[in-house]
Amino acid sequence: MTANSGRGQRELRQKVKTARGRKLSSTRWLERQLNDPYVQRAKREGYRGRAAYKILELDDRFRFLVPGARVVDLGCAPGGWCQVAVPRINALGEKSGKAQGRIIGVDLKEVEPIAGAELHVLDFLDEGADEKIKVWLGGRADVVMSDMAASASGHKQTDHLRIVALCEAAAELAFDVLEPGGTFVAKVLAGGAEAGLQTQLKQRFEKVVNVKPPASRADSSEKFVVATGFRG
Repeated sequence: MTANSGRGQRELRQKVKTARGRKLSSTRWLERQLNDPYVQRAKREGYRGRAAYKILELDDRFRFLVPGARVVDLGCAPGGWCQVAVPRINALGEKSGKAQGRIIGVDLKEVEPIAGAELHVLDFLDEGADEKIKVWLGGRADVVMSDMAASASGHKQTDHLRIVALCEAAAELAFDVLEPGGTFVAKVLAGGAEAGLQTQLKQRFEKVVNVKPPASRADSSEKFVVATGFRG
């Protein structure tokens, strides 16, 4: 065996040269992306981003994306969560003998179409957004899920407060559109300010669990709240 043959049998870490005009932090982010196994896997399997594996792993554990489920995906761009949900809820009706589900994805910007998903441009914070969603869905939802994050300011505490506020707003919409027994899944950042949100969810749902799925980066403070058994 030559020295190079052993090297070729293992995946080589890609390095990015620091380009003129590119910040070192940007170079590090790009290098991390290139070497992230979830990013590589998403490209191979046709998902629009590594975030798809977060909802996939959460659903493998809690089983809320079931055939026939009616799902709302808030802040759905670029669409990875919708991609995971479509086959699991049988949105295309391809599973014979299984109920056909529906998924409504909403975002501030237009999202490239996804077969089986109904995508709308909508600010879910607007007055009457909950009623629009129920009209589009043809009734109430079984699942409301959100992977939204506010634009980063660079200040950790400010970013934490912003994403908690966004999650609280998503929860308020979920209270309006969920069927009794429904599920709410949303991203939050660990940091303390989410205590009020947790209290509110525990009042409205039978069970509230905080999870960091394997697809979440180890150095990230993100976690996901999974609230099941909506009391209505």
